[in-house]
Amino acid sequence: MKEETKGLTLAVILSVAVIYATNLLFPHKAPAPAPQANQKIEIAEPLTAEQVVIDENPLTSEEAAALDRRIAIENDALKGSLRLKGARFDELYLRKYKETMAADSANIELFSPGGTKNPYYSEFGWLSADKSLKLPDSDTVWSVKGSKLTPETPLVLEWNNGQGLKFVRKISMDKNYMFFIEQAVENNSGKNITLYPYGLISKSNLGRDDSRSVVHEGAIGVVNSKLEEIKYGSLKDGKKKEFESNGGWAGFSDKYWFSSFILDNNSEAKIKFANTGDKLYQADFVGAAQIIAPGSVGTQNLKMFAGAKEIKLLDNYTKQYNIDKFDLAVDFGWYYFLTKPFFYILDFLYNFIGNMGWAILLFAALLRLAMFPIANKSYESMSKMKKVQPKMQELQEKYKDDKVKMQQEVMALYRKEKINPAAGCLPVLLQIPVFFSLYKVLNISIEIRHAPFIGWIKDLSAPDPLTLSVITHLPIPSLLDIGVWPILMGLTMYIQQKLNPAPTNKDQARMFAMMPLIFTFMLGHFASGLVIYWTLSNILSIIQQRVIMKKIGV
Repeated sequence: MKEETKGLTLAVILSVAVIYATNLLFPHKAPAPAPQANQKIEIAEPLTAEQVVIDENPLTSEEAAALDRRIAIENDALKGSLRLKGARFDELYLRKYKETMAADSANIELFSPGGTKNPYYSEFGWLSADKSLKLPDSDTVWSVKGSKLTPETPLVLEWNNGQGLKFVRKISMDKNYMFFIEQAVENNSGKNITLYPYGLISKSNLGRDDSRSVVHEGAIGVVNSKLEEIKYGSLKDGKKKEFESNGGWAGFSDKYWFSSFILDNNSEAKIKFANTGDKLYQADFVGAAQIIAPGSVGTQNLKMFAGAKEIKLLDNYTKQYNIDKFDLAVDFGWYYFLTKPFFYILDFLYNFIGNMGWAILLFAALLRLAMFPIANKSYESMSKMKKVQPKMQELQEKYKDDKVKMQQEVMALYRKEKINPAAGCLPVLLQIPVFFSLYKVLNISIEIRHAPFIGWIKDLSAPDPLTLSVITHLPIPSLLDIGVWPILMGLTMYIQQKLNPAPTNKDQARMFAMMPLIFTFMLGHFASGLVIYWTLSNILSIIQQRVIMKKIGV
Protein backbone atom coordinates (compact mmCIF):
# COMPACT_ATOMS: atom_id res chain seq x y z
CA MET A 1 0.00 0.00 0.00
CA LYS A 2 1.30 3.47 -0.86
CA GLU A 3 2.39 5.70 1.98
CA GLU A 4 -0.24 8.35 1.25
CA THR A 5 -2.93 5.67 1.18
CA LYS A 6 -1.74 4.27 4.49
CA GLY A 7 -1.97 7.72 6.04
CA LEU A 8 -5.44 8.32 4.69
CA THR A 9 -6.63 4.90 5.82
CA LEU A 10 -5.42 5.65 9.32
CA ALA A 11 -7.11 9.06 9.24
CA VAL A 12 -10.45 7.56 8.20
CA ILE A 13 -10.27 4.89 10.91
CA LEU A 14 -9.47 7.51 13.53
CA SER A 15 -12.31 9.73 12.31
CA VAL A 16 -14.78 6.89 12.63
CA ALA A 17 -13.53 6.12 16.11
CA VAL A 18 -13.85 9.77 17.14
CA ILE A 19 -17.40 10.10 15.82
CA TYR A 20 -18.50 6.88 17.53
CA ALA A 21 -16.85 7.23 20.90
CA THR A 22 -15.09 10.44 21.85
CA ASN A 23 -16.11 9.90 25.44
CA LEU A 24 -14.51 6.47 25.37
CA LEU A 25 -11.26 7.89 24.05
CA PHE A 26 -11.25 10.49 26.81
CA PRO A 27 -12.69 8.66 29.84
CA HIS A 28 -13.18 10.37 33.13
CA LYS A 29 -10.18 9.82 35.31
CA ALA A 30 -10.83 7.75 38.38
CA PRO A 31 -10.42 9.90 41.49
CA ALA A 32 -7.41 9.23 43.62
CA PRO A 33 -8.27 7.79 47.01
CA ALA A 34 -8.43 10.43 49.72
CA PRO A 35 -6.37 10.14 52.89
CA GLN A 36 -8.04 8.17 55.65
CA ALA A 37 -10.08 10.41 57.94
CA ASN A 38 -9.47 10.56 61.67
CA GLN A 39 -13.13 9.78 62.37
CA LYS A 40 -13.64 6.96 64.81
CA ILE A 41 -17.25 6.54 63.69
CA GLU A 42 -18.26 4.90 60.44
CA ILE A 43 -21.60 3.90 59.01
CA ALA A 44 -21.98 0.15 59.33
CA GLU A 45 -22.21 -1.79 56.09
CA PRO A 46 -24.81 -3.03 55.62
CA LEU A 47 -27.16 -1.05 57.85
CA THR A 48 -30.08 -3.42 57.33
CA ALA A 49 -30.59 -6.91 55.96
CA GLU A 50 -32.48 -5.61 52.94
CA GLN A 51 -29.27 -3.99 51.68
CA VAL A 52 -27.50 -7.32 51.35
CA VAL A 53 -29.53 -9.23 48.79
CA ILE A 54 -32.06 -8.26 46.17
CA ASP A 55 -34.68 -10.99 46.55
CA GLU A 56 -35.21 -13.38 43.65
CA ASN A 57 -38.95 -12.79 44.08
CA PRO A 58 -39.05 -9.05 44.79
CA LEU A 59 -42.12 -7.18 45.94
CA THR A 60 -43.73 -4.50 43.85
CA SER A 61 -43.33 -0.97 45.19
CA GLU A 62 -47.01 -0.93 46.13
CA GLU A 63 -46.68 -4.20 48.07
CA ALA A 64 -43.53 -3.05 49.87
CA ALA A 65 -45.03 0.34 50.72
CA ALA A 66 -48.12 -1.32 52.22
CA LEU A 67 -46.03 -3.13 54.86
CA ASP A 68 -45.32 -0.01 56.94
CA ARG A 69 -47.06 3.12 58.15
CA ARG A 70 -46.29 6.05 55.90
CA ILE A 71 -46.76 9.79 55.50
CA ALA A 72 -47.63 11.05 52.03
CA ILE A 73 -45.27 13.36 50.11
CA GLU A 74 -46.66 15.55 47.34
CA ASN A 75 -45.90 18.71 45.40
CA ASP A 76 -46.07 19.78 41.75
CA ALA A 77 -43.12 17.59 40.77
CA LEU A 78 -43.11 14.64 43.21
CA LYS A 79 -45.49 12.15 44.72
CA GLY A 80 -44.68 9.39 47.17
CA SER A 81 -44.30 8.71 50.87
CA LEU A 82 -41.94 8.71 53.83
CA ARG A 83 -41.67 5.46 55.79
CA LEU A 84 -42.00 6.26 59.51
CA LYS A 85 -39.97 3.16 60.36
CA GLY A 86 -36.47 4.57 60.06
CA ALA A 87 -37.82 7.93 58.80
CA ARG A 88 -36.76 6.71 55.37
CA PHE A 89 -37.37 8.39 52.01
CA ASP A 90 -38.06 5.33 49.88
CA GLU A 91 -41.04 6.04 47.63
CA LEU A 92 -40.87 8.88 45.13
CA TYR A 93 -42.44 9.23 41.68
CA LEU A 94 -41.72 12.05 39.22
CA ARG A 95 -45.09 13.48 38.25
CA LYS A 96 -43.90 15.32 35.12
CA TYR A 97 -42.11 12.38 33.49
CA LYS A 98 -43.38 9.09 32.09
CA GLU A 99 -41.57 5.80 31.46
CA THR A 100 -42.61 5.83 27.78
CA MET A 101 -44.56 8.08 25.42
CA ALA A 102 -47.68 5.91 25.69
CA ALA A 103 -50.70 7.77 27.07
CA ASP A 104 -51.15 5.25 29.86
CA SER A 105 -47.45 5.06 30.76
CA ALA A 106 -46.54 5.07 34.45
CA ASN A 107 -44.62 7.93 36.03
CA ILE A 108 -40.88 7.54 36.49
CA GLU A 109 -40.16 5.84 39.80
CA LEU A 110 -37.08 7.34 41.41
CA PHE A 111 -36.99 6.00 45.00
CA SER A 112 -38.34 2.54 45.74
CA PRO A 113 -38.50 0.55 49.03
CA GLY A 114 -36.16 -2.20 50.15
CA GLY A 115 -37.35 -5.63 49.10
CA THR A 116 -38.28 -4.44 45.60
CA LYS A 117 -36.39 -5.14 42.39
CA ASN A 118 -34.62 -1.76 42.46
CA PRO A 119 -34.29 -0.53 46.05
CA TYR A 120 -33.32 3.13 46.16
CA TYR A 121 -33.72 5.22 49.30
CA SER A 122 -32.14 7.69 51.70
CA GLU A 123 -32.09 8.14 55.47
CA PHE A 124 -30.40 10.36 58.03
CA GLY A 125 -29.58 10.24 61.73
CA TRP A 126 -26.91 10.16 64.43
CA LEU A 127 -24.10 7.78 65.41
CA SER A 128 -22.15 7.30 68.63
CA ALA A 129 -19.08 5.44 69.82
CA ASP A 130 -21.00 4.59 73.00
CA LYS A 131 -22.62 1.22 72.23
CA SER A 132 -24.89 1.49 75.28
CA LEU A 133 -26.52 4.63 73.94
CA LYS A 134 -29.83 3.99 72.16
CA LEU A 135 -30.04 5.84 68.86
CA PRO A 136 -32.74 5.89 66.21
CA ASP A 137 -31.95 3.50 63.37
CA SER A 138 -33.61 1.82 60.38
CA ASP A 139 -36.06 -0.02 62.65
CA THR A 140 -37.06 2.95 64.81
CA VAL A 141 -40.70 3.97 64.42
CA TRP A 142 -40.99 7.75 64.79
CA SER A 143 -44.01 9.65 66.04
CA VAL A 144 -45.13 12.35 63.65
CA LYS A 145 -46.78 15.76 63.79
CA GLY A 146 -48.48 16.40 60.49
CA SER A 147 -50.47 14.29 58.07
CA LYS A 148 -48.79 15.07 54.73
CA LEU A 149 -45.50 16.57 53.56
CA THR A 150 -46.11 19.39 51.06
CA PRO A 151 -44.41 22.75 50.42
CA GLU A 152 -46.99 24.31 52.74
CA THR A 153 -47.06 21.61 55.45
CA PRO A 154 -43.73 20.37 56.86
CA LEU A 155 -43.45 17.31 59.09
CA VAL A 156 -41.99 17.05 62.59
CA LEU A 157 -40.75 13.60 63.66
CA GLU A 158 -39.90 12.78 67.29
CA TRP A 159 -38.38 9.85 69.17
CA ASN A 160 -37.28 9.51 72.80
CA ASN A 161 -34.57 6.98 73.61
CA GLY A 162 -35.56 6.57 77.28
CA GLN A 163 -32.06 7.66 78.37
CA GLY A 164 -32.68 11.40 78.45
CA LEU A 165 -32.24 12.09 74.74
CA LYS A 166 -35.04 13.38 72.56
CA PHE A 167 -34.50 13.28 68.81
CA VAL A 168 -36.47 15.76 66.70
CA ARG A 169 -36.43 15.98 62.91
CA LYS A 170 -38.20 18.66 60.87
CA ILE A 171 -38.63 17.88 57.17
CA SER A 172 -39.84 20.42 54.60
CA MET A 173 -39.73 20.65 50.80
CA ASP A 174 -40.07 23.16 47.99
CA LYS A 175 -42.31 22.88 44.93
CA ASN A 176 -39.68 20.99 42.93
CA TYR A 177 -37.11 18.42 44.10
CA MET A 178 -35.40 19.89 47.16
CA PHE A 179 -35.95 18.62 50.72
CA PHE A 180 -34.75 20.42 53.84
CA ILE A 181 -33.86 18.31 56.90
CA GLU A 182 -33.26 19.87 60.31
CA GLN A 183 -32.07 17.42 62.96
CA ALA A 184 -31.95 18.22 66.68
CA VAL A 185 -31.00 16.25 69.80
CA GLU A 186 -32.20 17.53 73.19
CA ASN A 187 -29.87 16.31 75.93
CA ASN A 188 -31.57 15.82 79.29
CA SER A 189 -29.35 12.92 80.34
CA GLY A 190 -27.32 14.92 82.88
CA LYS A 191 -24.00 14.23 81.14
CA ASN A 192 -22.09 15.19 78.00
CA ILE A 193 -23.07 13.21 74.92
CA THR A 194 -20.90 12.94 71.79
CA LEU A 195 -22.80 12.28 68.57
CA TYR A 196 -21.94 12.27 64.87
CA PRO A 197 -24.55 13.22 62.24
CA TYR A 198 -24.79 10.90 59.25
CA GLY A 199 -26.78 10.42 56.07
CA LEU A 200 -26.85 7.93 53.24
CA ILE A 201 -28.34 7.20 49.85
CA SER A 202 -28.53 3.52 48.87
CA LYS A 203 -29.15 2.44 45.27
CA SER A 204 -29.20 -0.74 43.23
CA ASN A 205 -27.56 -1.14 39.84
CA LEU A 206 -28.79 -4.30 38.15
CA GLY A 207 -25.71 -5.12 36.12
CA ARG A 208 -26.10 -2.31 33.61
CA ASP A 209 -22.84 -1.73 31.75
CA ASP A 210 -21.87 1.89 32.41
CA SER A 211 -18.43 1.71 30.79
CA ARG A 212 -19.65 2.72 27.33
CA SER A 213 -22.21 5.34 28.25
CA VAL A 214 -21.64 8.81 26.81
CA VAL A 215 -23.28 10.26 29.92
CA HIS A 216 -21.93 9.55 33.41
CA GLU A 217 -24.10 7.13 35.36
CA GLY A 218 -22.93 6.18 38.83
CA ALA A 219 -21.77 7.81 42.04
CA ILE A 220 -21.19 11.53 41.86
CA GLY A 221 -20.30 14.34 44.22
CA VAL A 222 -18.32 17.49 44.85
CA VAL A 223 -15.76 17.23 47.66
CA ASN A 224 -13.51 20.17 48.47
CA SER A 225 -14.74 21.92 45.31
CA LYS A 226 -13.67 19.01 43.08
CA LEU A 227 -16.14 17.04 41.01
CA GLU A 228 -15.88 13.28 41.54
CA GLU A 229 -17.58 10.95 39.04
CA ILE A 230 -17.22 7.30 39.98
CA LYS A 231 -18.49 4.47 37.78
CA TYR A 232 -20.26 1.55 39.41
CA GLY A 233 -17.59 -0.74 37.97
CA SER A 234 -14.85 0.90 40.04
CA LEU A 235 -16.79 0.15 43.25
CA LYS A 236 -17.42 -3.55 42.62
CA ASP A 237 -16.42 -6.36 45.00
CA GLY A 238 -16.79 -4.33 48.18
CA LYS A 239 -14.52 -1.50 47.07
CA LYS A 240 -15.00 2.00 48.41
CA LYS A 241 -13.66 5.50 47.93
CA GLU A 242 -13.41 7.91 50.84
CA PHE A 243 -12.87 11.66 51.01
CA GLU A 244 -12.60 14.29 53.72
CA SER A 245 -14.51 17.38 52.75
CA ASN A 246 -15.65 20.77 53.95
CA GLY A 247 -19.22 20.96 52.72
CA GLY A 248 -20.02 19.46 49.34
CA TRP A 249 -22.63 16.99 48.15
CA ALA A 250 -22.79 13.36 47.02
CA GLY A 251 -25.24 10.85 45.57
CA PHE A 252 -26.07 8.97 42.40
CA SER A 253 -26.62 10.13 38.84
CA ASP A 254 -28.57 8.44 36.06
CA LYS A 255 -28.94 9.78 32.54
CA TYR A 256 -31.89 12.02 33.40
CA TRP A 257 -32.40 11.51 37.17
CA PHE A 258 -30.31 12.38 40.17
CA SER A 259 -30.27 12.24 43.97
CA SER A 260 -27.85 13.62 46.53
CA PHE A 261 -27.47 14.84 50.08
CA ILE A 262 -26.11 18.37 50.33
CA LEU A 263 -24.03 19.47 53.32
CA ASP A 264 -23.85 23.00 54.62
CA ASN A 265 -20.78 24.81 53.34
CA ASN A 266 -17.70 24.41 55.54
CA SER A 267 -19.23 21.62 57.62
CA GLU A 268 -16.59 18.95 58.05
CA ALA A 269 -17.53 15.44 56.96
CA LYS A 270 -16.15 12.17 55.76
CA ILE A 271 -17.85 11.26 52.46
CA LYS A 272 -17.76 7.70 51.20
CA PHE A 273 -18.90 5.81 48.10
CA ALA A 274 -19.07 2.05 48.50
CA ASN A 275 -20.37 -1.26 47.18
CA THR A 276 -22.50 -2.51 50.10
CA GLY A 277 -23.80 -5.77 48.66
CA ASP A 278 -24.72 -7.64 45.52
CA LYS A 279 -25.52 -4.89 42.96
CA LEU A 280 -26.07 -2.37 45.75
CA TYR A 281 -24.18 0.87 46.23
CA GLN A 282 -24.14 3.56 48.86
CA ALA A 283 -23.10 7.21 49.14
CA ASP A 284 -22.87 8.39 52.74
CA PHE A 285 -21.32 10.93 55.06
CA VAL A 286 -20.36 11.09 58.72
CA GLY A 287 -20.10 14.60 60.12
CA ALA A 288 -17.76 15.99 62.74
CA ALA A 289 -18.36 15.09 66.39
CA GLN A 290 -20.81 17.22 68.35
CA ILE A 291 -20.41 17.32 72.14
CA ILE A 292 -23.87 18.08 73.51
CA ALA A 293 -23.81 19.35 77.08
CA PRO A 294 -26.62 18.59 79.55
CA GLY A 295 -29.62 20.85 78.95
CA SER A 296 -28.43 21.87 75.49
CA VAL A 297 -29.37 20.90 71.93
CA GLY A 298 -27.22 19.52 69.14
CA THR A 299 -28.31 20.37 65.62
CA GLN A 300 -27.52 19.60 62.02
CA ASN A 301 -29.09 21.04 58.87
CA LEU A 302 -28.77 19.58 55.39
CA LYS A 303 -30.62 19.30 52.12
CA MET A 304 -31.53 16.42 49.85
CA PHE A 305 -32.22 16.60 46.12
CA ALA A 306 -34.23 13.83 44.47
CA GLY A 307 -35.60 14.39 40.99
CA ALA A 308 -34.98 15.18 37.36
CA LYS A 309 -31.83 16.86 36.06
CA GLU A 310 -33.56 19.98 34.78
CA ILE A 311 -30.66 22.20 33.82
CA LYS A 312 -32.18 25.59 34.58
CA LEU A 313 -33.51 24.36 37.91
CA LEU A 314 -30.10 22.99 38.94
CA ASP A 315 -28.52 26.30 37.95
CA ASN A 316 -31.04 28.12 40.14
CA TYR A 317 -30.34 25.81 43.09
CA THR A 318 -26.61 26.34 42.63
CA LYS A 319 -27.05 30.10 43.00
CA GLN A 320 -29.98 30.20 45.44
CA TYR A 321 -28.41 27.91 48.05
CA ASN A 322 -24.76 28.51 47.15
CA ILE A 323 -24.19 24.80 46.40
CA ASP A 324 -20.71 24.30 45.01
CA LYS A 325 -20.80 23.11 41.36
CA PHE A 326 -24.28 21.63 41.76
CA ASP A 327 -25.00 22.30 38.08
CA LEU A 328 -22.28 19.76 37.20
CA ALA A 329 -24.68 17.01 38.20
CA VAL A 330 -25.49 17.31 34.48
CA ASP A 331 -22.65 15.74 32.50
CA PHE A 332 -21.80 18.53 30.06
CA GLY A 333 -18.61 16.77 28.97
CA TRP A 334 -15.32 18.12 27.69
CA TYR A 335 -16.95 20.90 25.65
CA TYR A 336 -18.74 22.38 28.67
CA PHE A 337 -18.04 25.90 27.39
CA LEU A 338 -20.11 25.10 24.28
CA THR A 339 -22.58 22.48 25.52
CA LYS A 340 -24.20 24.59 28.19
CA PRO A 341 -24.61 27.74 26.04
CA PHE A 342 -25.99 25.55 23.23
CA PHE A 343 -28.63 24.22 25.60
CA TYR A 344 -29.69 27.70 26.65
CA ILE A 345 -29.87 28.85 23.02
CA LEU A 346 -31.97 25.81 22.10
CA ASP A 347 -34.19 26.36 25.13
CA PHE A 348 -34.70 30.02 24.18
CA LEU A 349 -35.56 29.08 20.59
CA TYR A 350 -37.89 26.35 21.82
CA ASN A 351 -39.76 28.79 24.07
CA PHE A 352 -39.98 31.18 21.12
CA ILE A 353 -41.13 28.64 18.51
CA GLY A 354 -42.84 26.00 20.65
CA ASN A 355 -41.29 22.96 18.94
CA MET A 356 -37.83 21.58 19.72
CA GLY A 357 -37.34 20.20 16.19
CA TRP A 358 -37.85 23.60 14.59
CA ALA A 359 -35.65 25.10 17.32
CA ILE A 360 -32.84 22.70 16.28
CA LEU A 361 -33.27 23.70 12.62
CA LEU A 362 -33.21 27.41 13.46
CA PHE A 363 -30.16 26.78 15.64
CA ALA A 364 -28.43 25.11 12.66
CA ALA A 365 -29.26 28.12 10.47
CA LEU A 366 -27.91 30.54 13.07
CA LEU A 367 -24.68 28.56 13.38
CA ARG A 368 -24.23 28.58 9.61
CA LEU A 369 -24.81 32.34 9.67
CA ALA A 370 -22.20 32.79 12.39
CA MET A 371 -19.69 30.73 10.39
CA PHE A 372 -20.60 32.38 7.09
CA PRO A 373 -17.43 34.49 6.62
CA ILE A 374 -15.09 31.59 7.45
CA ALA A 375 -17.06 29.16 5.29
CA ASN A 376 -17.04 31.66 2.44
CA LYS A 377 -13.26 31.77 2.30
CA SER A 378 -13.08 28.02 2.57
CA TYR A 379 -15.55 27.41 -0.25
CA GLU A 380 -13.80 29.99 -2.42
CA SER A 381 -10.55 28.08 -1.93
CA MET A 382 -12.18 24.74 -2.72
CA SER A 383 -13.94 26.18 -5.77
CA LYS A 384 -10.64 27.51 -7.11
CA MET A 385 -9.05 24.12 -6.52
CA LYS A 386 -11.87 22.46 -8.44
CA LYS A 387 -11.38 24.97 -11.25
CA VAL A 388 -7.66 24.21 -11.62
CA GLN A 389 -8.09 20.47 -11.17
CA PRO A 390 -7.55 19.74 -14.92
CA LYS A 391 -4.20 21.57 -14.73
CA MET A 392 -3.25 19.58 -11.64
CA GLN A 393 -4.03 16.33 -13.43
CA GLU A 394 -1.82 17.45 -16.32
CA LEU A 395 1.04 18.13 -13.89
CA GLN A 396 0.58 14.76 -12.22
CA GLU A 397 0.66 12.98 -15.55
CA LYS A 398 3.64 15.01 -16.75
CA TYR A 399 5.72 14.43 -13.60
CA LYS A 400 4.39 11.04 -12.53
CA ASP A 401 7.91 9.68 -12.28
CA ASP A 402 9.25 12.65 -10.31
CA LYS A 403 7.20 13.16 -7.14
CA VAL A 404 9.36 16.02 -5.84
CA LYS A 405 9.07 18.00 -9.06
CA MET A 406 5.33 17.32 -9.21
CA GLN A 407 4.84 18.71 -5.68
CA GLN A 408 6.89 21.79 -6.56
CA GLU A 409 4.82 22.46 -9.67
CA VAL A 410 1.53 21.91 -7.82
CA MET A 411 2.57 24.39 -5.12
CA ALA A 412 3.61 26.86 -7.78
CA LEU A 413 0.15 26.50 -9.35
CA TYR A 414 -1.46 27.16 -5.97
CA ARG A 415 0.60 30.33 -5.55
CA LYS A 416 -0.23 31.51 -9.05
CA GLU A 417 -3.97 31.00 -8.58
CA LYS A 418 -3.85 32.31 -4.97
CA ILE A 419 -5.18 29.09 -3.50
CA ASN A 420 -4.73 27.98 0.11
CA PRO A 421 -5.33 24.21 0.12
CA ALA A 422 -5.60 24.15 3.93
CA ALA A 423 -8.44 26.69 3.97
CA GLY A 424 -10.99 24.04 3.03
CA CYS A 425 -10.32 22.14 6.27
CA LEU A 426 -11.23 25.00 8.62
CA PRO A 427 -15.05 24.64 8.56
CA VAL A 428 -14.68 20.89 9.12
CA LEU A 429 -12.43 21.47 12.14
CA LEU A 430 -14.85 24.04 13.54
CA GLN A 431 -17.75 21.63 13.08
CA ILE A 432 -16.15 18.92 15.26
CA PRO A 433 -16.65 20.60 18.68
CA VAL A 434 -20.04 21.91 17.51
CA PHE A 435 -21.10 18.40 16.52
CA PHE A 436 -20.00 16.80 19.78
CA SER A 437 -21.48 19.61 21.88
CA LEU A 438 -24.86 19.31 20.20
CA TYR A 439 -24.62 15.52 20.46
CA LYS A 440 -24.03 15.91 24.19
CA VAL A 441 -26.93 18.35 24.58
CA LEU A 442 -29.32 15.93 22.90
CA ASN A 443 -28.11 13.13 25.18
CA ILE A 444 -28.14 14.94 28.53
CA SER A 445 -31.04 17.35 28.28
CA ILE A 446 -34.20 16.02 29.82
CA GLU A 447 -35.93 18.94 28.13
CA ILE A 448 -35.36 17.14 24.79
CA ARG A 449 -36.45 13.72 26.08
CA HIS A 450 -39.75 12.75 24.39
CA ALA A 451 -39.78 16.10 22.51
CA PRO A 452 -41.63 15.62 19.17
CA PHE A 453 -40.92 17.17 15.78
CA ILE A 454 -43.20 16.63 12.78
CA GLY A 455 -44.31 13.52 10.94
CA TRP A 456 -42.99 10.29 12.37
CA ILE A 457 -40.41 11.89 14.69
CA LYS A 458 -41.99 11.66 18.13
CA ASP A 459 -38.81 11.81 20.22
CA LEU A 460 -35.85 13.91 19.10
CA SER A 461 -33.58 12.24 21.65
CA ALA A 462 -34.19 8.81 20.05
CA PRO A 463 -33.08 7.43 16.62
CA ASP A 464 -35.35 7.87 13.60
CA PRO A 465 -38.08 5.19 14.00
CA LEU A 466 -39.02 5.05 10.30
CA THR A 467 -36.30 2.58 9.31
CA LEU A 468 -35.67 0.37 6.29
CA SER A 469 -37.17 -2.67 8.04
CA VAL A 470 -40.33 -0.72 8.87
CA ILE A 471 -40.67 0.49 5.28
CA THR A 472 -39.79 -2.76 3.49
CA HIS A 473 -40.98 -5.25 6.15
CA LEU A 474 -37.77 -7.17 5.54
CA PRO A 475 -35.55 -8.65 8.29
CA ILE A 476 -32.63 -6.21 8.20
CA PRO A 477 -29.69 -6.45 10.66
CA SER A 478 -29.86 -3.70 13.28
CA LEU A 479 -26.55 -2.17 12.18
CA LEU A 480 -27.94 -1.66 8.66
CA ASP A 481 -31.46 -0.76 9.74
CA ILE A 482 -31.40 3.02 9.44
CA GLY A 483 -34.11 5.64 9.17
CA VAL A 484 -35.20 8.13 6.53
CA TRP A 485 -33.47 11.14 8.09
CA PRO A 486 -30.04 9.45 8.20
CA ILE A 487 -30.49 8.56 4.50
CA LEU A 488 -31.33 12.20 3.70
CA MET A 489 -28.28 13.26 5.69
CA GLY A 490 -26.10 10.85 3.68
CA LEU A 491 -27.47 12.16 0.38
CA THR A 492 -26.79 15.78 1.32
CA MET A 493 -23.28 14.81 2.39
CA TYR A 494 -22.75 13.05 -0.96
CA ILE A 495 -23.94 16.13 -2.90
CA GLN A 496 -21.74 18.40 -0.82
CA GLN A 497 -18.77 16.12 -1.45
CA LYS A 498 -19.36 16.29 -5.21
CA LEU A 499 -19.01 20.07 -5.07
CA ASN A 500 -15.52 19.73 -3.62
CA PRO A 501 -12.41 18.96 -5.64
CA ALA A 502 -11.82 15.20 -5.73
CA PRO A 503 -8.49 13.87 -4.43
CA THR A 504 -6.08 13.32 -7.27
CA ASN A 505 -4.97 10.00 -5.83
CA LYS A 506 -7.43 7.30 -6.99
CA ASP A 507 -7.24 5.30 -3.77
CA GLN A 508 -7.95 8.42 -1.74
CA ALA A 509 -10.80 9.37 -4.06
CA ARG A 510 -12.45 5.97 -3.60
CA MET A 511 -12.14 6.16 0.17
CA PHE A 512 -13.57 9.67 0.31
CA ALA A 513 -16.44 8.54 -1.89
CA MET A 514 -17.33 5.99 0.79
CA MET A 515 -17.50 8.55 3.58
CA PRO A 516 -21.16 9.59 3.04
CA LEU A 517 -22.19 5.94 3.21
CA ILE A 518 -20.09 5.35 6.33
CA PHE A 519 -21.51 8.40 8.08
CA THR A 520 -25.05 7.43 7.08
CA PHE A 521 -24.81 4.15 8.97
CA MET A 522 -22.81 5.68 11.82
CA LEU A 523 -25.34 8.43 12.48
CA GLY A 524 -28.25 6.13 11.71
CA HIS A 525 -28.56 5.15 15.36
CA PHE A 526 -27.86 8.58 16.83
CA ALA A 527 -30.55 10.91 18.18
CA SER A 528 -32.80 12.02 15.32
CA GLY A 529 -32.44 15.65 16.44
CA LEU A 530 -28.72 15.50 15.73
CA VAL A 531 -29.27 13.96 12.28
CA ILE A 532 -31.87 16.62 11.44
CA TYR A 533 -29.40 19.33 12.47
CA TRP A 534 -26.63 17.79 10.34
CA THR A 535 -28.93 17.46 7.32
CA LEU A 536 -30.00 21.10 7.35
CA SER A 537 -26.42 22.21 7.95
CA ASN A 538 -25.37 20.24 4.85
CA ILE A 539 -28.17 21.78 2.77
CA LEU A 540 -27.19 25.31 3.78
CA SER A 541 -23.55 24.52 3.01
CA ILE A 542 -24.51 23.20 -0.44
CA ILE A 543 -26.43 26.40 -1.22
CA GLN A 544 -23.60 28.63 -0.04
CA GLN A 545 -20.96 26.64 -1.90
CA ARG A 546 -23.02 26.48 -5.09
CA VAL A 547 -23.44 30.28 -5.11
CA ILE A 548 -19.68 30.77 -4.69
CA MET A 549 -18.89 28.25 -7.45
CA LYS A 550 -21.20 30.07 -9.83
CA LYS A 551 -19.56 33.36 -8.92
CA ILE A 552 -16.07 32.00 -9.61
CA GLY A 553 -17.21 30.29 -12.79
CA VAL A 554 -16.72 26.65 -11.86
